[in-house]
Amino acid sequence: MIPKTIRDAQQHSWLEDIHALLAGTMLVAFGVVLYLHAQVYTGGLAGLSLLIEYATGWSFGLIFFCVNIPFYILSFMRMGLQFTVKTFAAVSLISIFSRLFTQWIDFDFINPIFASIAGGTMMGAGMIFLFRHRAGVGGSSILAQFLQDKKIMRAGYFMLGFDTIIISSGFFVLPWKQVLISILGAIVLNIIIATNHKPGRYAGFS
Repeated sequence: MIPKTIRDAQQHSWLEDIHALLAGTMLVAFGVVLYLHAQVYTGGLAGLSLLIEYATGWSFGLIFFCVNIPFYILSFMRMGLQFTVKTFAAVSLISIFSRLFTQWIDFDFINPIFASIAGGTMMGAGMIFLFRHRAGVGGSSILAQFLQDKKIMRAGYFMLGFDTIIISSGFFVLPWKQVLISILGAIVLNIIIATNHKPGRYAGFS
């Protein structure tokens, strides 16, 4: 238990929360753009949304926003109103930014392995921004954050297992080389979260 005086001193202001939401979602969205250009994907609902875009041509942002809707009920029941509102804002911003960034950024060439590693790094860093300000990126991250808060399992480990299911689904959509490159990015993303987002390491509250 953190003493009240320390807890109050470390509590995030609403301006700090807004900054974290913007910075974190921009990082995640930029990672998504790298993945879209390289035709790779990641785990979780973001990865599922990428696979649906590759298979159908529908917009990632719209898919990502829609598939997360059912998870807000769990978020409200388990994590509270504040977490749910922040997560809804984060998912909405990622959906918007990913759409805008694809219009603002273009690549003549991007190496898929570099895109997978760099994109996974950016998304992992962005998610830590959000986690530390009591927000998620929807879907599996809501469950992951809940399990970590209850000290049942680290967020990174849970997400690694969940991601395995989504990553395996890629064999039905993309060439096997793209799937293997995507696995590399998913490992990078989850190692970043597992090693940098541990209970007791960060005492910020919101």
